[in-house]
Amino acid sequence: MLNFNQFEKSYFNHLVLKIDNIKIPEGIFWIKGSNGSGKSTLLKAIAGILSFEGDIAISTIYLKNHGVSYRKLVNFAEAEPLYPEFLTGFEMVDLFAKAKGAVSDQEETLIAEMGMKPYIHNPLGSYSSGMLKKLSLVLAFLGKPKLILLDEPLNTIDVESLEILYRWINEKHQNEKISFLLSSHQPLDELKLPGLKQINIKDKKIILNF
Repeated sequence: MLNFNQFEKSYFNHLVLKIDNIKIPEGIFWIKGSNGSGKSTLLKAIAGILSFEGDIAISTIYLKNHGVSYRKLVNFAEAEPLYPEFLTGFEMVDLFAKAKGAVSDQEETLIAEMGMKPYIHNPLGSYSSGMLKKLSLVLAFLGKPKLILLDEPLNTIDVESLEILYRWINEKHQNEKISFLLSSHQPLDELKLPGLKQINIKDKKIILNF
């Protein structure tokens, strides 16, 4: 599903992460590592947000040769999302829905299930951190991705929304074969994510535990 080809990411000539040639199959994966090990860096590179040496592909679609096609297959929710405060939540969802080619009524369904209808038309500047987290999750599930990246998805999320997130992950994986990479310092409920596999980052390399 996800192919790394001589991947290297450095900041100011300091190597942060090096992945030679690794293939990660379809599935749900928990990325684990100590603070500063490169978990967020890895997700942002896969999302096409950070520059790096080498290349990454989903199946045979490489990021550096087919950037637009690649990015349509990858959705990303940041750990602490920030959005333009003058836009409303609905305007943000609508922008992403059009960019990602979301099917009819998909955005309304996600908004309703995540309990955002009472404030979805309010400016984002009025949103709490928990409301912004919910919005980031809705955006991550729009369109027809092959891979969804969730950085610290358990941060600032309430118990009810977490249950909905677990259900979304399972439904998308089982019904649409969408894969997930989740980075979380907090323990994920492995009973609610059957088949959850682990990827560890240690000594600037990733270790596949499956």
